[in-house]
Amino acid sequence: MTTTVVNGTQPALATEERLERLAQLERMGLTSSLVAVTIDKLYEHEITEARRKLAGFAVELAEFEAQYEMTSAEFFQRFQRGEMGDAMDFFDWSAVVQMTNNLRSRLDLLTQERAS
Repeated sequence: MTTTVVNGTQPALATEERLERLAQLERMGLTSSLVAVTIDKLYEHEITEARRKLAGFAVELAEFEAQYEMTSAEFFQRFQRGEMGDAMDFFDWSAVVQMTNNLRSRLDLLTQERAS
């Protein structure tokens, strides 16, 4: 939960609470066009950033795969089973695999079609 200080005095509502209130206003038809435009821009920014980061991670994964001559999927399975040892490279590779998976999930959520 993220809070913000307003005018240096008291904490504002948490981000989640502010978003929920905006959602309530939207459901009631009481938001301005500025809200819709701002949310669209934020949404597209999140998608663009996730794609940019994924591209960077893809380069890192390709380097590990070339160096160790195995796919990241194969590596990660073996790493989780404790078959790869304790080299720092393996911990770094594991972290990039996990961050990639998390970003893919995030991007999937942001880009999935709306259920009817």
